[in-house]
Amino acid sequence: MDLRFTPEEEDFRDEVRTYLEARLGGDFADVRGRGGPGDEHSCFDRRLEWEQRLGADGWTCIGWPAEHGGRGLPLVQQVIWFEEYARAHGPGRLGHIGEGLIGPTLIHFGSPAQRARFLPEIVAGRDLWSQGYSEPNAGSDLANVSTKAVLDGDEWVLDGQKVWTSLAQWSQWCFVLARTDPEASPRHRGISFFLVPMDADGIEIRPIDQLTGDSEFNEVFFTGTRTSTDNLVGDLHGGWKVAMGLLAFERGSSTLGQQFAFASEFADILSAARSRGLEADPVWRQRLADAWTRLEIMRWNSLRMLTHADQPELSDAAYISKLYWARLHRDLGELAVDVLGPQGMADAAGDAQRLFLFTRSDTIYGGSNQIQRNIIGERALGLPPEPKVV
Repeated sequence: MDLRFTPEEEDFRDEVRTYLEARLGGDFADVRGRGGPGDEHSCFDRRLEWEQRLGADGWTCIGWPAEHGGRGLPLVQQVIWFEEYARAHGPGRLGHIGEGLIGPTLIHFGSPAQRARFLPEIVAGRDLWSQGYSEPNAGSDLANVSTKAVLDGDEWVLDGQKVWTSLAQWSQWCFVLARTDPEASPRHRGISFFLVPMDADGIEIRPIDQLTGDSEFNEVFFTGTRTSTDNLVGDLHGGWKVAMGLLAFERGSSTLGQQFAFASEFADILSAARSRGLEADPVWRQRLADAWTRLEIMRWNSLRMLTHADQPELSDAAYISKLYWARLHRDLGELAVDVLGPQGMADAAGDAQRLFLFTRSDTIYGGSNQIQRNIIGERALGLPPEPKVV
C-alpha cells in the first residue's frame, strides 16, 4: 500500500480545495459545517441547493462510470475528494444515500431502463432517497422482514412497517425490502427489492424524536402502497443478493472522509482542552493522546480496507470497521463534554452536547456492536454461530 500521492494527485487536491473554498467561502458560506451529527434538520432548503450546485458543477457521484453520469475518477482521487470535503467543513450531504448506496446498486443490479430513469436525477441532486430495510422485528436480523408485497396486475402492493428510515420525510424515493414468498426457507430467499415512490398513496411517515431534538429517523407505514413492476430490482425473490450488494457499497472511499470528519471534531475538542489549560494535566494528555491514536488507527485501517475494495470478499479490515469507528465516535462524544465540564452538558444547543447525544446511536444503527462482534466471530474468524434462543 503506497501512501504517497503523485504530483498529478496533489494537483487534483489543489483543484478540490480551490473549488470548495470558492463555493463555501462565497455563496454557500451559510451552510458551511451544518447538517452534521445532531444537526440534520438545519438549513434543509439551502443544503438541497448545495446538493444541486455540486451536481451542476460535476462534483457528485465522482466515482461512478462516465456512462452513468459520473466522472469515473480512480479510488485515490475519490479519497482526496472526501478528505478535502471534510477538511473544508462541507455541509452534511442530502444525497449520500442515492449517491453511495442505491446508485451503485442500480449500476450493478438494475435494468437499463432503471438506470436511465433514476441515475441522472441522483447525479443532479434532484431526487433524494431513503432506505427501507429495518423493521420493529427485523433490525440487525434483516432476514426477518415481514413487510409483504403482492402482485396485482402490473403493480406490486406493499403492506408493512419500516423504522429508523433516515431522511424519509424529505426523500422522493425509498428502496424497500419486502417479502414476496412467505413460505421460502431459509427466510432470506423469499425477499425482493423494490423502488417505491414516496408520494404514493398509502404511505404514512412518523418522525422519531431524537435526543438531539431532531428527527432524522422515521417510522414509515405502507398500507396498500403500489409500485410498478418495473421497479423490481434484480430477480423476484432475489432481493437478499441485491440488499447485501448494496451494503457492501457502504465500505467505499467515503470511509476516509468519515475519519477526517472525526478528526475535525477532535481538533475542536483539543482546542477546547487547551483553552481550559488541560493539556498540562497528565490524565487529560493521556485521554487526548489515546483519542488521536485511535483516529490514526482508523485512518490506516480504512486505507488498508480500500486496498481490497475490488475484491468480492470482505477483508478483515472491513469486518472490524463499523465496530471500531462506532466505539471511537461514541468516546469522542464523551470526551467533548468532559473537556468542557459542567458547561458541556448545560449547553443544550452546543456542538459538544449534540455530538455526545448523537453518538449514542452510532453503536446501534447499521448493526449494533453486539451484532458486529457476532459477524466478526462467525464470518471473519470462522467461529461457530451464536446459539439461537428458542
